[in-house]
Amino acid sequence: MALKDLSFTRGILPAAALLGLVGAMIFVSRGLPDHDSDLPEEPERGVTVDRGPFRVAGTGVVEPSSESIAVGAALAGLVAEVFVTPGDHVSRGQPLFTVDTRALRSRLKESQAAEQEALTAIAEARANVEDARAGERIARRQLELYQAVDEAAAVSRAEVIRAEGDVSAAEGKRDLAEARLAATQSRYEAEQVRAESARVELDRATARAPISGEILAVNIRPGEFLSNQGAGGAKPFVEMGATHPLHVRIDVDEAQAPLVALGSPATVSPRGAEGAKVTAVFVRAEPVMVPKRSLTNSANERVDVRVLQLIYRLPPASGLFRVGQQVDAYMPATQRRRVKNK
Repeated sequence: MALKDLSFTRGILPAAALLGLVGAMIFVSRGLPDHDSDLPEEPERGVTVDRGPFRVAGTGVVEPSSESIAVGAALAGLVAEVFVTPGDHVSRGQPLFTVDTRALRSRLKESQAAEQEALTAIAEARANVEDARAGERIARRQLELYQAVDEAAAVSRAEVIRAEGDVSAAEGKRDLAEARLAATQSRYEAEQVRAESARVELDRATARAPISGEILAVNIRPGEFLSNQGAGGAKPFVEMGATHPLHVRIDVDEAQAPLVALGSPATVSPRGAEGAKVTAVFVRAEPVMVPKRSLTNSANERVDVRVLQLIYRLPPASGLFRVGQQVDAYMPATQRRRVKNK
């Protein structure tokens, strides 16, 4: 075929495509890594190869070392005042919030007033008892004088009978005075119990921190009504916990749980920040396996799997971990990966 008979589509274009394909193959082959230099020497068939230490992976959630404490209300009522905000550090026994105590204070005043009245009545009853006993002593002495007279004509029988009646009347007055004193003392003790009960209720109206720690959440406001019965799934009134140090609760699937080397430290990193790794110290393993609740959004994840929960103590890391944060963790296993070459 003469040169002048060559067309662009039938001669030049196919040749250019072939040259481009050859050039691309040369470029790709030069860019491939040298696998011979990266891979170890292939062992003989049938030989078991030690592939290095085996690690067990798990996901976890950061929590206070005391675990989260949901502080409730001992008494139902309107919230009068809230003394803390999230992030506050409180000591044990410090007031957190209080409910309206006007009715309790009124009851306490009534009990205290009745207590004072009972005290006054006790003083009067004791004075009456002393008077009755003094009258009884006088009547008995008079009767004894009449009975001691040897001359029958000196004291008439009527005078003796009258003296005996006086003694009997004095004994009755003394018994009545003592009974009234006992009743007054009982009333005073009852008022003391009522007043002490009111004081206890006043103290229970103020919720206090059960431990020293940090306030994590406050879900109440002044004027809201609190029920001391609680409700399932409801938010805690105040949530707190000991955040120095922080713990992480790691879930390990039940199939991997027997492989974990309990007692060894774990490598923990925040979710999405694999470069920020810390070494966590083993604290304990929970004795009961629980259903898996912390999901990783994997397409093949099973929610009916049970997990072993491991507790580790995080090192001090300012701003790196917060309560409720999800983390990824790797724990050493009790054995090494051993693969048999076929």
